[in-house]
Amino acid sequence: MRAAVFEGPGNIRIQDVPDPEVELPTDAVVRVVSAAICGSDLWSYRGYGTRMPGARIGHEFLGVVTDVGADVRTVRTGDLVISPFAWSDGTCEYCLSGLPTSCVDGGVYAEPGHDGAQGEAVRVPHADGTLVVVPPALRDADPGLLLPLTDVLATGHHAAVSAKVRFGRRVVVIGDGAVGLCAVLAARRLGADSVTVLGHHEQRLDLARRLGATDVVRGSGDAAVEQVMTLTGGAHAVLECVGAQAALDTAIAVARDGATIGWVGVPQLVDGIDLSPLFARNISIVGGVAPVRSYLPELMTDVALGTLDASAVFDATVDLDGVPDGYLAMDSRKALKVRVDVSSL
Repeated sequence: MRAAVFEGPGNIRIQDVPDPEVELPTDAVVRVVSAAICGSDLWSYRGYGTRMPGARIGHEFLGVVTDVGADVRTVRTGDLVISPFAWSDGTCEYCLSGLPTSCVDGGVYAEPGHDGAQGEAVRVPHADGTLVVVPPALRDADPGLLLPLTDVLATGHHAAVSAKVRFGRRVVVIGDGAVGLCAVLAARRLGADSVTVLGHHEQRLDLARRLGATDVVRGSGDAAVEQVMTLTGGAHAVLECVGAQAALDTAIAVARDGATIGWVGVPQLVDGIDLSPLFARNISIVGGVAPVRSYLPELMTDVALGTLDASAVFDATVDLDGVPDGYLAMDSRKALKVRVDVSSL
């Protein structure tokens, strides 16, 4: 089959790779219908992290099951399924406590020895604990409605849940990328009284307003912090959706005393956090890798009801051959998030 392969910074190629097969009785093989390029994939593309040349890439996908192992019980051949970006067995103590990303036998797609999502098919370990069957009401839905569930929508939700967003809360979202925009949806869904988005890109901030932001602030540094504080008086909840040092510093600066910061930005170029102001002001930082599998049933129900729609975060679509161009578009900020249509239902 054909799949995207990382060959070094700025170098993604579509190459022939071995076809995935059922290797363990708990596996499934899924033919990819649609995948996506994630902002975290860009860190490798830009030369950060430890991904080695020749490695697969991509972790967001939905597709049709083509084969299952003898022990698989909850999915069958022909099912349209969504996968979270991490697989998990669904039975260990972490999975049962709602933290499948810490599964004792779990992992993430495209790690060494495993398929990446940006390809024609994927072997899914622990299919029963990982895959979620798309309900009949959504079987014919546009893939752009479902794809955000695999990562960005659930990650934005994790930021809001971690920051204890609820009715009447003033929320500030740091970052206008796909996760930050999904965090706007999540905060409004959980009842936030106001949502202020701090970002850099006018078009993305306009989209944030359409998704429910009450205010937007363009810029960074002290001037932007002052503007956010004027608008909010300090946030009850701050959703940090970038992962860089400046974003974390800003999150702390715009938080009111007693606030909670929901931190979901993949940490890169972070030197450290000064604990003194957190201690003195009783500010909490909570979050981490989103346990997408735990959130999927709840969020998919709202998608099926028509009350939750993050499809607008996709502003470009390519086929598999167009994946290298998709990375270039996202890296140069010409695209917010790229959808990859691989095959038809």
